[in-house]
Amino acid sequence: MKQLLNTLFVMTEGSYLRLEHETVRVELDGATKLQVPLHHLGGLVLFGNVMTTPFLLHKCAEDGRSVVLLDRNGRYRCRMVGKTGGNVFLRHQQHLAIEDDERQVPVVRNLVAGKLQNTRQVLLRGQREAKIDDDATALKSAADLLGRAIERLPGATDVDFMRGLEGESARVYFDCLDRMITQNREAFRMSGRSRRPPRDRINALLSFLYVMLLNDCISAVEGVGLDPQMGFLHVMRPGRPSLGLDLMEELRPILADRLALTLVNLRQIGPEDFEERPGGAVYLNEKGRKTVVAAYQKRKQDDVQHPVLEQSVPFGLIPHLQARLLARHLRGETEAYTPFLYR
Repeated sequence: MKQLLNTLFVMTEGSYLRLEHETVRVELDGATKLQVPLHHLGGLVLFGNVMTTPFLLHKCAEDGRSVVLLDRNGRYRCRMVGKTGGNVFLRHQQHLAIEDDERQVPVVRNLVAGKLQNTRQVLLRGQREAKIDDDATALKSAADLLGRAIERLPGATDVDFMRGLEGESARVYFDCLDRMITQNREAFRMSGRSRRPPRDRINALLSFLYVMLLNDCISAVEGVGLDPQMGFLHVMRPGRPSLGLDLMEELRPILADRLALTLVNLRQIGPEDFEERPGGAVYLNEKGRKTVVAAYQKRKQDDVQHPVLEQSVPFGLIPHLQARLLARHLRGETEAYTPFLYR
């Protein structure tokens, strides 16, 4: 249970929320675990089997306070609000910002900066842990290239240029990602990034993790009232959750890539957890999928220091917090969107 950015996140299943005068009381197994004055909260986000009294729901609806329901894995289910209020304004500001270069460019710049910085941290960690000199040299070289790309961002004013910078940096990163693999290296050899379908085991593992992370980011965007189809970095296409993809970029290296490397290097995932299909496509089999899902959910429970909030929060809340920081920026409450930087 965390109160962050005027939002109460309840992740413990079996919790029961009730309204007591003007206070929200959170109970678990009959014991009070938390009490929060209602006027301190702008919304509630409930994960899985968390119950509330009708009186609390009615009060939230009356005050225009949102209640977001997610399943136990963080997937968006619904968002309950009262009379139409500020979310129309928020979405309107989102659409206006995407059409206005002066507003779009700083958001794209910070999204790309967050991704490149977090990717560079993964490379530098890989360099420190490398047992082969050639691997350490290649990883250091890639990290240096990303460092120079980051230095070019402050003066960038063209969105297409920044998209190109991000794409080239991603190519450099994926070209040497398998140098951070220390176990079963031949079985997990990677020849760049391949999708639709993945052509090797490490690409299959990454793609599966990216799907789960994207679901979390879409849930975060939906939960705050933003339009998931309208992105800043990713262009709009029918059926494409562009804003969810935007939010995912800075989190991929630390929530998906590092987990993939850990699973392989600790031999929690091996060649036997994959299957090859006609045409050369490679996918996780049922046993492999179960292992990865369990590891991903465990990873989301780990605490990490949030640089803006300056406090420890579970990894699983990072997409939700970043979506709320973006919403605050679009409403004009903060000067800039601050990406999540992992240290």
